Amino acid sequence: MKRCEWAGKEHMHGYHDVEWGVPVHDDRLLFEFLILEGAQAGLSWDTILKKREHYRKVYDGFDAKKIARYTPRKIEKLLADSGIVRNRLKVAASIGNAKAFLAVQKEFGSFDAYIWQFVGGKPKKNKWKSLKEIPATTAQSDAMGKDLKRRGFKFVGSTICYAFMQAVGMVNDHEVGCFRYRQV
Repeated sequence: MKRCEWAGKEHMHGYHDVEWGVPVHDDRLLFEFLILEGAQAGLSWDTILKKREHYRKVYDGFDAKKIARYTPRKIEKLLADSGIVRNRLKVAASIGNAKAFLAVQKEFGSFDAYIWQFVGGKPKKNKWKSLKEIPATTAQSDAMGKDLKRRGFKFVGSTICYAFMQAVGMVNDHEVGCFRYRQV
């Protein structure tokens, strides 16, 4: 079975084969990916995937309302937890992003309604033949990052936004030879 080049390691198969590139319209899952993509900055996605279940546990199932109320004591507890990326700026950003996320939900009715506007409400289907062709950023990820920053989000540069777009299926960046390309 041919997969995308980046999914060559066996432990990446499940994520690639089931989740990556599948359109997500659930606000909680969109928030989870936003936080995890920010945590990934400067690291490999592989590292974050290995820590994902623990993140879900210590981040209250990525419940934005709970995360927005995290206290300094909770922050210190997170920073002492080796099961997540213990970076003070990233942890602080996750809390600030929860607050900004809730504000977006209030303004647009859902984060889904807001975020999908950057691709006109439907996935963009690309036709990449190899990993080398896939861009790190696009005009849409530039616009998304700029608007998220304007709304108070952190760790949402264009590269992080494009990775987010790929993960949540706003773009189909499965290589055309990958078995998932047509399925997604």
